[in-house]
Amino acid sequence: MLCLRLWKVNVVKNKAVFLDRDGVIIHEKHHLREIAQVEFISSAAAAIKKLNSKFIVIVISNQAVVARKLCTEQDVKKVNQFIQTELEKQGAKIDAFYFCPHHPKFSGDCECRKPKIGMLVQAKKDFNLNFANTFFVGDKTVDIQTGKNAGCKTILVKTGYAGSDKEFNVQPDITAEDILDAVEKILKTN
Repeated sequence: MLCLRLWKVNVVKNKAVFLDRDGVIIHEKHHLREIAQVEFISSAAAAIKKLNSKFIVIVISNQAVVARKLCTEQDVKKVNQFIQTELEKQGAKIDAFYFCPHHPKFSGDCECRKPKIGMLVQAKKDFNLNFANTFFVGDKTVDIQTGKNAGCKTILVKTGYAGSDKEFNVQPDITAEDILDAVEKILKTN
């Protein structure tokens, strides 16, 4: 499995919020591959900052731009580092970034590409997580299906694709306007 983790910090919590990157933290850009394309969803930093006191915050994303040879894994890491740096300027942090660089049509099958749960299983090992205490926030049905496959509570945000991809016939546990609304709903349940 070639899921990559940008870094992690030592934390003792076993509750996490998995966030999809594109469409949840930053605006959806078709085949985003460079820092110049990054535009933050306005409430992302405030939302992530609220999560940081109670949850491990982990980005889980498919980055098929690598398999499509539109960019390299290093380019994806640079974008993730930029996102982390910009969030830290506002007092928020991501504890880890995991991404799948594969696409079945271009690089073959893998165990890490959502809706498979390989990246989540790796995060569970790395952070000693309990999926029953974990949320998955995404803008696509693949994110919701991934969360369901792992036994996480799922939240569909109305930013990005807002579930319009219809790739999977799945219903989220919660629907939210954006990442901040999702976080407020998470905090009300914990």
